[in-house]
Amino acid sequence: MVIAIGFEGSANKLGVGIVRDGEVLVNVRRTYITPPGEGFLPKETAQHHRGKILELLKEALDESKISPAEIDVVCYTKGPGMAPPLLTVAIVARTVAQLWNKPILGVNHCIGHIEMGRFITKAQNPTVLYVSGGNTQVIAYSRNRYRIFGETIDIAVGNCLDRFARIIKLSNDPSPGYNIEQLAKKGKKFLQLPYTVKGMDVSFSGILSFIERHAVPPKKPGKQKPVELWSPEDLCFSLQETLFAMLVETTERAMAHCDSNEVLIVGGVGCNERLQEMMGIMCAERGAKLFATDERFCIDNGLMIAHTGAEMFRSGSRMSWRDATVTQRFRTDDVEVTWRDD
Repeated sequence: MVIAIGFEGSANKLGVGIVRDGEVLVNVRRTYITPPGEGFLPKETAQHHRGKILELLKEALDESKISPAEIDVVCYTKGPGMAPPLLTVAIVARTVAQLWNKPILGVNHCIGHIEMGRFITKAQNPTVLYVSGGNTQVIAYSRNRYRIFGETIDIAVGNCLDRFARIIKLSNDPSPGYNIEQLAKKGKKFLQLPYTVKGMDVSFSGILSFIERHAVPPKKPGKQKPVELWSPEDLCFSLQETLFAMLVETTERAMAHCDSNEVLIVGGVGCNERLQEMMGIMCAERGAKLFATDERFCIDNGLMIAHTGAEMFRSGSRMSWRDATVTQRFRTDDVEVTWRDD
């Protein structure tokens, strides 16, 4: 039996989770929310995490009724992510591991999402669409690695949605992407946006620049050609439809290449019901099955780090204290998957 505690804090979500041999014991989280029109900066996000992490740790231990002595391994997010928040959480993880005299494991954030999705949905060997604020990748497992078949060449899809929410001054509570989703449900007119798929890769920055011109009046009206301004509802609807169509296309191509009949959507944007609906239509046409989770598990959380760390620990993975650092750019395909033998 392996009991693992996981610390997640790569961006504005701070989470602690505890898992015992595939049983979810606790999954608590705090979110750093900024005013409308503002994003979250690394320094302030790290300050939020420093102020909340000890009370969150106490809450997790109290709710799970697990004592430090019972924990077998301490797991934390090694990367990718924002450096100051990552460091804040890693320092706490290192400290408690030393205080409790427990081994420590650094977990790849992206693989944490994948393994959490597989664990909750029971998907066997799916083609994975990983979509979040910092990452956009189409992934499939082969020969003890999660291979990246396609990805964004500039900004992530979640970052595109977040930045557009700031442009139209949407609230960040509970998240910009959620509020865009709600507005999009009221949209009726479709604005033709750039559709940028390059082989298996996608690009979102040009779409963001294009749609901004239809969202806000120019600062110097005489200098630019007049552009029709659209309602926020129609703009959110058009943006979602375009971005998600690009993601469905690249995912389907990866499925065809791998002869796959399963799709798993993970990451914070994976909660979006319209993305799930569009992907579900594609899967139905191919005779494939779609797997997705709700906001408890697709949004960054400590449980995904605990579960993945437990799988790593059970398969024999160990980490020296010298390697218990953080890596802002930690590629999904850099990790040897020792816990799968299929």
